Amino acid sequence: MDTDILQPLTHLDRSGNAQMVDVTHKTQTVRRAIAVCEISMKTTTLDAIQAGNVKKGDVLGTAKLAGIMAAKQTANLIPMCHPLNLTSVDVRIMLDENIPGYQIEAEVKTKGETGVEMEALTAATIAALTLYDMAKSLEKTMIISNARLIHKSGGKSGDFNAPKGEYCDL
Repeated sequence: MDTDILQPLTHLDRSGNAQMVDVTHKTQTVRRAIAVCEISMKTTTLDAIQAGNVKKGDVLGTAKLAGIMAAKQTANLIPMCHPLNLTSVDVRIMLDENIPGYQIEAEVKTKGETGVEMEALTAATIAALTLYDMAKSLEKTMIISNARLIHKSGGKSGDFNAPKGEYCDL
């Protein structure tokens, strides 16, 4: 049996109402999370983006900036997320001709009482959504998929690394 099921739900009070977890008692540690997702598209769309031939402008630069900005806004988007003082947000958009499309990786860091997994996931997915928005005039059938956490470190629960090969080899 999965022992996590037996743990109390931290986002519910004794009456079953939603609550923000109190992290006042937690020790500040360096927190780091990496999340990834991918966006697939037709080769012609990929070629146009790579060549810089998209009417809206710099697709990849805009998507990267959007991912960084999104990480900083996560607490405004997800109700139970704590507002965090992020110390680093890095969004990498990597060409993958095998998809064809892009692998998007977001790495977020802070020194605080709670983790940055949601910020990393938000950064990666918003970067993908922005890429879609910037290129939708070329193609509306692009697919955003496989958003997932691949690493987290810091805090009481320790490190997590997604198993290689189960979802991806990033």
